[in-house]
Amino acid sequence: MHLVATSPDPSKEIGDFKSFTARKIVDLLVDCHAHVLLNQLAFFKKRSKKDQEYQVWQEGSHPQQIQGQEMMRQKLEYMHLNPVKRGYVDDPVHWRYSSARNYAGLPGLIDVQTDWLF
Repeated sequence: MHLVATSPDPSKEIGDFKSFTARKIVDLLVDCHAHVLLNQLAFFKKRSKKDQEYQVWQEGSHPQQIQGQEMMRQKLEYMHLNPVKRGYVDDPVHWRYSSARNYAGLPGLIDVQTDWLF
């Protein structure tokens, strides 16, 4: 997952997000008896993680400070083209989980701030 966000402490915010969503995802999979997915999450868990049974998210995050409009455009283009490069869609606005729709003036799944001040 890639995102552009602002926060006083991005590492803590991302850690909290990953912890919260991982717990919700695992709980949902358990409730749905999705044993195949749970087995995959258990199989790919890092061996050093002794305190958890499953691993939903990759370790770490790689925050970068956006330093101007050009860098913002580069990051957005990279994020918006990922589903196209993977062959999921032909046009970034067709990927329902992307902010590409918001930037194209179309409704997205969540509100996205598309006007950035630097």
